[in-house]
Amino acid sequence: MNAFERYLTLWVFACIVVGTGAGHYFPEVFQSIGRLELARVNIPVGVLIWVMIIPMLVKVDFSALGEVRRHARVASA
Repeated sequence: MNAFERYLTLWVFACIVVGTGAGHYFPEVFQSIGRLELARVNIPVGVLIWVMIIPMLVKVDFSALGEVRRHARVASA
């Protein structure tokens, strides 16, 4: 397990604390972000959900991308 995975709970907690603090000290910025909507869907939330879901949908093994060149087949004419 890498450091990110090992300390994921701490990362989440830190993000919650930083986000809450930023919202407290800069409320107008986050209110303007919260008003970004399209068809009654909050755009930032929708984008972040897709960023979270797409890697699971495509099931890319990022650790195997280095092996692509070794297994590539060249089409001959």
